[in-house]
Amino acid sequence: MNYFTGIDIGSTASKVVVLSEAGMEDRFVLPTGWSSRETSNEIARRLAEGGHPLGAGMKVVATGYGRVAVDYADKTVTEITCHGRGGWYLLGRDCTIIDIGGQDTKVITVEHGMPASFLMNDKCSAGTGKFLEIMANRLGVDLPELFTLAASGTPLAISSMCTVFAESEVISHIGAGERREDIAAGVVDSVVCKVAGLCARHTMAGDVLLTGGLCDSAYLVERLSLKLKCPVLTDPMGRYAGALGAALIARGKVTK
Repeated sequence: MNYFTGIDIGSTASKVVVLSEAGMEDRFVLPTGWSSRETSNEIARRLAEGGHPLGAGMKVVATGYGRVAVDYADKTVTEITCHGRGGWYLLGRDCTIIDIGGQDTKVITVEHGMPASFLMNDKCSAGTGKFLEIMANRLGVDLPELFTLAASGTPLAISSMCTVFAESEVISHIGAGERREDIAAGVVDSVVCKVAGLCARHTMAGDVLLTGGLCDSAYLVERLSLKLKCPVLTDPMGRYAGALGAALIARGKVTK
């Protein structure tokens, strides 16, 4: 049997999806760590351990921040193409995909299964998952706890467009004795506003699908829906969209 593996090595987490002609065979996620090459080797080990070793009968497509480190990949493809293909597959129709990653945020309009246009944020971690991680660490909580706190708070203003200055604003709020719930709500609201601002500069079309690791946060999805004034959809496989798209491309390459 032939297998088709998509590997999405992001700046924070790496996602892997294994397909066959019959459908999904395996999927897993692991921290990227400091070395994408070491992560690539660990993925190969886990694939073999799961009964899907590299070699004859296995085609691999890599994407993401560290895709060049996957030296056993048959092909590397951009994140835009893979997220577009994976998101379209999950939703089953033309749409606009928002991917809030660890390093960047992308808005992709997909038509007939392929990206028609896209826009990425500026080279700054503000408005990304990394920004949330930094601010959660400053508040002494993890990401799920940050969202739980935020759901019980009233957003405080965090207006800076720079992560370093935004962290200074958070420190000032802490020093002023503001409630952690209100600070957390302000942090999440800051990201939502930046993502919405990116969307406002892009031509949106069809339903909106959120992918990436943050698509599991009901609170963030709710806030983003309110800001965009339209429902933001998610999927249990949303965080794997890039890896899924890469695996679909691998499968298409073989069948053609």
